[in-house]
Amino acid sequence: MERLQKVIAESGYTSRRKAEELITQGRVSVDGIVIKELGTKVTGEEDIMVDGETLKREEHVYYLLNKPIGVVSTVKDEKGRKSVVDLIKTTKRIYPIGRLDYNTTGLLLLTNDGELDNLLSHPTSHIEKTYVAHINHAILTEDIYKLKDGIMIDDMICKPTRVKVRSIDKKKDTSTIEITIVEGRNHIVKRLFESLGYKVTKLNRTQYDFLTIDDVPVGTYRTLTLKEVHKLYASQTTNK
Repeated sequence: MERLQKVIAESGYTSRRKAEELITQGRVSVDGIVIKELGTKVTGEEDIMVDGETLKREEHVYYLLNKPIGVVSTVKDEKGRKSVVDLIKTTKRIYPIGRLDYNTTGLLLLTNDGELDNLLSHPTSHIEKTYVAHINHAILTEDIYKLKDGIMIDDMICKPTRVKVRSIDKKKDTSTIEITIVEGRNHIVKRLFESLGYKVTKLNRTQYDFLTIDDVPVGTYRTLTLKEVHKLYASQTTNK
């Protein structure tokens, strides 16, 4: 027996978090009975319906996208802007794992595997994510040490696992910094630099765990290999 939201997520219909919302909103039924309790368990053999449609198990797909600027990291956008989902040619109902800001570029995973999404998005996942940040001033040595020691953001210390200065242009008064974090809070990289008086003018995510955007041009994507998918699952099983 499995929790209903997990069965929905594993079917490829949506993420586990979204499945929980569908249940509490009364949009899911099991053998004709509307279910609103998140603790409900099923075998998976029942007639499960979402918004009046029978739940069907889909083959899971996994994509690594090098997100371009000016694209939202959602399935749909109320303002009609292009979504990362629009960049992937597939008939599957996919969605991004996590998000990148509208003007942030780089590595983003998309899938219809709700269980993997739940594992990677969970606060305890501790996945390292590497960014290259371009900032508007030549960074001071003392501020590099402050970043390495950790900075208080919203009453919580955010301590990058690695900080590397790629370049400092004193004439143009700019810097390029590579920073690796496990934090998942919104705008955390930008907020780290803002706390020290810098503005991030360009931000690119170059790595997610062991995955990189090498050989994946901006605006294009590739399919993850079965080995890579297993490695993502294994890394989170180990962390737990």
